[in-house]
Amino acid sequence: MTDPLHTELLELALEAARRAGALLRDGRPADLGVAATKSSPIDVVTEMDIAAERLITGYLADFRPDDGFLGEEGASSEGSTGVRWVIDPLDGTVNYLYGLPTWSVSIAAEQDGETVAGVVAAPMRGETFQAVRGGGAHLGGARLRCRPSPPLDQALVSTGFNYVATVRTHQAAVAQRLIPQLRDIRRGGSAAIDLCDVAAGRLDGYYERGLHPWDRAAGDLIAREAGALTGGRPGERPTDDLTVAASPGVFEPLQTLLEQYGAWHD
Repeated sequence: MTDPLHTELLELALEAARRAGALLRDGRPADLGVAATKSSPIDVVTEMDIAAERLITGYLADFRPDDGFLGEEGASSEGSTGVRWVIDPLDGTVNYLYGLPTWSVSIAAEQDGETVAGVVAAPMRGETFQAVRGGGAHLGGARLRCRPSPPLDQALVSTGFNYVATVRTHQAAVAQRLIPQLRDIRRGGSAAIDLCDVAAGRLDGYYERGLHPWDRAAGDLIAREAGALTGGRPGERPTDDLTVAASPGVFEPLQTLLEQYGAWHD
């Protein structure tokens, strides 16, 4: 049976993601501009990222004031309950800035360092993905299962590219070597959505270097609860160096090639 606490955390994450998604969808200014930059001049933050994170943390703190927080836009506190919320208020900021629909709100709840509940809301797709550890992954009322594994040369795989030019150059070189080994590569622009699309059987696999915990926490749980395998370098969990998610038959050969091609370093 699902732990009642985990169910409570999921319900809070669902409502916080719904509210933040509505704010981002309905409140986007016509003249939206860049509020700040992060790793490079093209790695941007908008005023809406900041407003969405403030909404999420405020809502969650109203119900669970003693929990910890880790948010992309600066929310950081230890808490005293063993529960920490890991939040990306707007995953796919550049897509959002340009008016492209592939962006999401990602909220995960950790208990004692393990992700136990996750929500990824994609308002422009009208979809909200959710999972509780041990309780499966769902989209709406439908249980999610990853796609049956094809041979690697028939696998559709997604990736992402860093906003630091030197890192992106190496990532492009890895992708160039990988493309002939696959059916094709996609680049959506939201890591959280890519992980959920693996869960939903819309992709056979996904990999990316440079993800932070808030980028992957919810989507990683959703993918695993849908039957996908996730990890980083061989024998490791997903890290900032490398995140890989794929259906079981695709995971190991994809991970092996990524290790061989040096996808985990610049």
